[in-house]
Amino acid sequence: MKFSPEFIKKIPKTDLHLHLDGSLRLKTLIETAKRLKIELPSYTEDGMRDLVFKDRYKDLGEYLHGFKYTCAVLRDLEVMEQVSYELAVDNYNEGVRYFEARFAPQLMMDGAALTMEEVFSACHKGFERAKKEFNAKDEVVKEQAPHYDYGIISCAMRMFGPKGFSPYYNKFYEAHTFSTQIEVLKMGAQEMVRGAVRVRDTLGLPIVAIDLAGQEAGYPAEYFREAYDYAHEHFMHKTVHAGEAYGAESIFQAIRDLHADRLGHGYYLFDVNKIEDTLIQDREDYINHLCEYIAEKRITIEVCLTSNMQTNPDLKNLKDHSFKEMLARKISCTLCTDNRLISNTTVTKEMLLATENFEIDTSALMDLCVYGLKRSFFHGTYLQKRSYVRSVTSYFKKIAQEHNVSFSS
Repeated sequence: MKFSPEFIKKIPKTDLHLHLDGSLRLKTLIETAKRLKIELPSYTEDGMRDLVFKDRYKDLGEYLHGFKYTCAVLRDLEVMEQVSYELAVDNYNEGVRYFEARFAPQLMMDGAALTMEEVFSACHKGFERAKKEFNAKDEVVKEQAPHYDYGIISCAMRMFGPKGFSPYYNKFYEAHTFSTQIEVLKMGAQEMVRGAVRVRDTLGLPIVAIDLAGQEAGYPAEYFREAYDYAHEHFMHKTVHAGEAYGAESIFQAIRDLHADRLGHGYYLFDVNKIEDTLIQDREDYINHLCEYIAEKRITIEVCLTSNMQTNPDLKNLKDHSFKEMLARKISCTLCTDNRLISNTTVTKEMLLATENFEIDTSALMDLCVYGLKRSFFHGTYLQKRSYVRSVTSYFKKIAQEHNVSFSS
């Protein structure tokens, strides 16, 4: 089925894979960089689109280059709060009713002046201000529309070097001179998780989960088992970037070793050529077993269509995206932006791409919206979450009726 942009924009959506540091307003980035005297390749929006934030990238490395500039401006608490507020506003204005924004706090910290508590608190203040504004609207107060809410996901980095990643990471390396790189990476992840749990518990901030982001190649999930075990023991939800560059083995490691509740991307889940373990003799059988396990356990895949097109040059036609197979196997999926600025996208655009390129009827579209909320790391109680899901389902049906969009019998 084809759906109008107006309908897609209006239906209640979620965004569960959303990097705050990849989702700034370009105008804010430029203005802030000027004020903080941070050098950019260009100080016009067209110039930055030509040089940094492109429609297509040659590889993941070029795609990630823009974070050099966004993270630099976010090492300022006022900017962090402003960007968080603007991101919440942008989401609400396109019909997103719940989102989870993620970032690596250690990329924003300088090791002295900016603490993890301050970084998280600045982000929370921006989101909370927008939440209160939108939940004061008549339609929400009168329970004619779902309320607006959010969660924060704290990322550990699979890889960071002794120089060039952030002032905090520079000092972290200096403080562990006699440790190997892998030992330093493990300790960095452990420190992040302990900090996220502490801030959640002492300040009451909605830090709802942890994530493992960055380069998969050479930095397998098993390295970070201890950090994730700590999160698991402290009732912290867990998502993992897996299957973005590697295949089924990386995805299974995230589930087996890191207790993953959700998977970021999962793009190469079905690619037999991405399996490298010589002990796996029947690759197709291995993938089928893994897919059945994921489907049965409702481990949700955070699908980012535009981002995958941009970082995988071999993916020429979106109809060839593995999302098609995920739908066929009834795997729990939710559509996400990844990075609103770097991918120049919105949840509305992602849903339009999905409905234009894959077999998605009204019921399947509603499922994608509802799965997003059901499999969210909502910070309220389970009963509150169930009530929230019901309100979203009812609101979807209301919008469908207003737009004369029918459900198949």
